[in-house]
Amino acid sequence: MFTKYIEEAMNRAQYEILPDDKLFYAEIPGCDGIWATGSTLETCRRELQEVLEEWLMFRIANHMPVPVMGDITLTIPEAV
Repeated sequence: MFTKYIEEAMNRAQYEILPDDKLFYAEIPGCDGIWATGSTLETCRRELQEVLEEWLMFRIANHMPVPVMGDITLTIPEAV
C-alpha cells in the first residue's frame, strides 16, 4: 500500500524548468511542502521521491493526517 501511494503521488508531480538557473523544479499538488530541484529531470524526480518518503514517515510517526491520493488512503492502525 505504501509503494502504491508513492507511485500515485509521483504520477501527480508537476515539473518545470526554472528560467534563471535552468534547474528542474517539481512539486506534488496536495502535499504541502513537498518540492525538489535538480540539474536533470531524473535527479529532480529522485529527490522529489525521497522528500515525499521522508514527509510521509514524519507524518505517520507523528499521527498526522496524510492526504488521499486517488483512491489510496494510508491509515496506520494504533498499536495496542
